[in-house]
Amino acid sequence: MKKFGFGLMRLPMNGEEVDIEQVKKMTDRFMEEGFTYFDTAHPYLRGKSETAIREALVERYPRESFVLADKLSSSFFTKEEEIRPLFEDELKACGVEYFDYFLMHAQSRNNYPKYCDCRAYEIAAELRAEGKIKHLGMSFHDSAEYLEKILTEKPMIEFVQLQFNYVDYNDDGVQAGKCLEVCRKFGKGVIVMEPVRGGSLVALPEEAKNLLESTGKSCAEYALRYAASFDDIFMVLSGMSTIEQMEENIRVMKDFEPLSDEEFALLDKAVEIINSVEQIPCTSCKYCLEVCPKNIAIPSIFGVLNEIKRFDKEHTWIPDYGERKASNCIKCGKCEKACPQHIAIREHLEHAAKEIE
Repeated sequence: MKKFGFGLMRLPMNGEEVDIEQVKKMTDRFMEEGFTYFDTAHPYLRGKSETAIREALVERYPRESFVLADKLSSSFFTKEEEIRPLFEDELKACGVEYFDYFLMHAQSRNNYPKYCDCRAYEIAAELRAEGKIKHLGMSFHDSAEYLEKILTEKPMIEFVQLQFNYVDYNDDGVQAGKCLEVCRKFGKGVIVMEPVRGGSLVALPEEAKNLLESTGKSCAEYALRYAASFDDIFMVLSGMSTIEQMEENIRVMKDFEPLSDEEFALLDKAVEIINSVEQIPCTSCKYCLEVCPKNIAIPSIFGVLNEIKRFDKEHTWIPDYGERKASNCIKCGKCEKACPQHIAIREHLEHAAKEIE
């Protein structure tokens, strides 16, 4: 299995619907180059990611020719009895009889106790024994200390999916480097999510961008190759939404070369520049949107604020958010509990209301 996977959270859209024909073209290019790993989840695109990959991949390719990963998300069950029916719904939505990789989704101290109370890990282990799951793991968003707690308590976990990139490696909040060390300690394989940090490592501050591109390589190439250069990491996911992004990533990963010592040093300099420009560390995972009672366009609003910080308001396009505007926030705090980046969302929305409305 090649070390590059297709993340299905940011598929191309036609309005509210997935652009299936575009997804088919992207899937064909991906498979044509020998890449086989696809990653989805029940909440991605409000359930449309699973059905899209069924139509673009499952119904068009032999089952043994691809590897499919799905997840158990906490917002879709409240008790133990609901887990198996939910799992069967996911199989049906994807059109498969088993998942190659299945993950407890976005584990953190906020939701892990619920998974324990509902025996989610134990049920997943039973499904693995029944052949409906080939490999059982989790995606994780919390401290290295909490990761060690979960891996100690749940030895059935085979692998961990981490947010991992050159900016977050030494970040005190994400602790990507420390989490990788914990996985090494427990002998767990690692899958990388957000290697381009929700696209932010492509839209770098001008000084950092010029530094990297002066070598003749793109910012996206540096981000992908960084994540794939670690031996413990067996898969790097990229959430591609255009055929152009697909082609760029294929070019980089088809004949993958690990970063040299000089390139690692260059990224260290880029991080210094990036960290000198304070930004909201939103990756546009949209977990906040799942729980926001006012459906405020939080990731998009934060993207606008970050663009203003990188450049200026005059050169930043500001959408009309209508009823989804920042000032409609009722400060309930549900978004902050769901945020894997631990962002002070309410505070930033208050600033956004003053800055861009």
